[in-house]
Amino acid sequence: MRGRLPRPREKGGTDTGPSPVDRRKAGSKHHLLCDGRGTPFKVITTAANVSDVTQTLALVDGIPPVAGRPGRPRRHPDSLLDDKGYDSNPNRRELRKRRILPVISRKGAPNIKGLGKLRYVVEQTFALLHQFKRLAVRWER
Repeated sequence: MRGRLPRPREKGGTDTGPSPVDRRKAGSKHHLLCDGRGTPFKVITTAANVSDVTQTLALVDGIPPVAGRPGRPRRHPDSLLDDKGYDSNPNRRELRKRRILPVISRKGAPNIKGLGKLRYVVEQTFALLHQFKRLAVRWER
């Protein structure tokens, strides 16, 4: 695939990389930011070998203004729930600078009690988005 762009119905593209599970296959990973009801705010697709930590601030900064109540629309959430893949002290500092409370399990430490119930909303949103096949099988570049 080197030297040319993929054709419209051909798998691949710039957001694919070696899969951590099967290195001979190219794959992609999806990073999602949603509210407590499962409404997706921002989705980023990266290569499968890109670390989760590098996408935290890109997700938070990419949230569009959310209207609904009178007044200026909100741009940032009050808190951010993440799994251990997003654990990073520099990211925690940056989130606190933006007045966002990071609720992230530490690597090597026991899980935060009750975080699984809250992460279930994100997993269900992933399942819903993959049901429409646009994220699961990416035919377009």
